[in-house]
Amino acid sequence: MTFSSKNLNRLLFQSLSIARPTPSLALYSTTSPINPSTPSPSARKSSVNPSEIAHFSKLSSQWWDESGELSLLHRMNPPRLEFLREKLQESMWREDVRAKELPKATWLEGKKVLDVGCGGGLLSESLARLGANTLGIDATPTNIPLAQSHAALDPMLDARLEYRHQTAEQLLEEQRGSFDVVCALEVLEHVDEPRAFLNDLAGLVKPGGHLVLSTISRTALAHLLTITLAETVLRLVSPGTHTSSKFVKPTELDEFFDSLGWTGPERESRGVIYNPLIGKWVLVAKNTGEFGKLANYLYFVRKPLDG
Repeated sequence: MTFSSKNLNRLLFQSLSIARPTPSLALYSTTSPINPSTPSPSARKSSVNPSEIAHFSKLSSQWWDESGELSLLHRMNPPRLEFLREKLQESMWREDVRAKELPKATWLEGKKVLDVGCGGGLLSESLARLGANTLGIDATPTNIPLAQSHAALDPMLDARLEYRHQTAEQLLEEQRGSFDVVCALEVLEHVDEPRAFLNDLAGLVKPGGHLVLSTISRTALAHLLTITLAETVLRLVSPGTHTSSKFVKPTELDEFFDSLGWTGPERESRGVIYNPLIGKWVLVAKNTGEFGKLANYLYFVRKPLDG
């Protein structure tokens, strides 16, 4: 479906005026989905949700269709990478004010990077092209062959990019503390046992390494934009893609990483907003307060060197 700017503005205005998100206790509750009591490894449940796997299995063939249902993810890649580069550069300068600026084309050269929930490889391929030795893992089995087939179209990716049908929990058993950078973008809001999932991600980061997340805050505005508008009104994504009770606020991530002792000055959450007039996601400027993080946002945190 294609909209002119004029028609899209009118539709958005009408939607904001008449659409009413279905009230739910989960949406307006102050209870975080990051349960404060993490089960022991022997008792914990898997973070993989079978219904989520079934949903994304149906979308596997659309991963590289830039005008299809996953088009918004394609458009989100540039601000994701912009944020990651900015934060890695900031970390370097905090360690050494004389450190050189990261090269524009290969600023991940020599880094070992993990992409959790890689899907069809949208982010993984970008990371590899920027120089990273990249491992993409996904719990949806149909995504991996698709990602491998697409990567095979570019021979330069062969030595830098690997895909596995695997969960973070499974990978942790063999590669604990191995990665310079761990990415889990648009994944947290789709898992069960999010606290255990975050612990798995943290365990995969090497001391002094970095974790970057992208997710959705649990607010009425986020429900309106991602569910009422994107799913119900505009049908940009399939109904049922998101569950608002699974959304996590930036402050809740702060509290979680406080409990791990990951409190370094590099830690930051930053909003990312879709501008329908230009058809792009825009990374919100630093120090804009909480308003810019009421829906989609990015989160960066560094593991202590003694972690």
